[in-house]
Amino acid sequence: MRILVVEDEEELAEVLVEALEEESYAVDLATTGDDADELMALNPYDLVVLDWTIPAPTGIELLRRWRTAGSEVPVLMLTGRKNIDDRVDGLDTGADDYLTKPFSFDELFARVRSLLRRRAKVLQTLRAGDLELERSSRIVTVAGEAIELAPKEFGILEFLLTRVGETVSRTELSEHVWDDSFDAMSNTIDVLIYRLRKKVDGGRQGKLLQTVKGIGYVLRPERC
Repeated sequence: MRILVVEDEEELAEVLVEALEEESYAVDLATTGDDADELMALNPYDLVVLDWTIPAPTGIELLRRWRTAGSEVPVLMLTGRKNIDDRVDGLDTGADDYLTKPFSFDELFARVRSLLRRRAKVLQTLRAGDLELERSSRIVTVAGEAIELAPKEFGILEFLLTRVGETVSRTELSEHVWDDSFDAMSNTIDVLIYRLRKKVDGGRQGKLLQTVKGIGYVLRPERC
């Protein structure tokens, strides 16, 4: 899943990006309203964490602009404003959730997961054959046996599990699992798919994760 963080406080922005990346999200950072607007026009984000008081256009101005243009991307508004009228104003403008500073990262992660579930309209448990992925606990099992995944391996597998039976292109993977600095032409995706295939399919009869030559990858609903 790919998240845009819009925050101009340098220290908080760095901590936010690092914390979300440790949760296996791909994260882009914008520190001004103009930068955020440009990134939104270029990339398919699954969620925006938006600070209210960034340099103009402000967070609330951006939110109003995006909603007027028809964007339905979930937006979690961050602000130091605790006045109930401000909260109502943000929600009425189109924010999906609201978090006041200072906040705990456990609460932030819970709100992020909730908004992403609401957008994807999927269950906490994703399945394909004997493969299961629990999003909240980040536990992945094959035939009931837990397997260890690196953060990007988890991100790729989670995205493929939301598209079971569909061929997913390298471009789609790079857009949803990596940030804006990723070089989609590198062999990183191939290496991670190779590692995933060994963990998901290695030594087992039938394959779930398969390559569609010249197009991308597909996670089959059953081993074949």
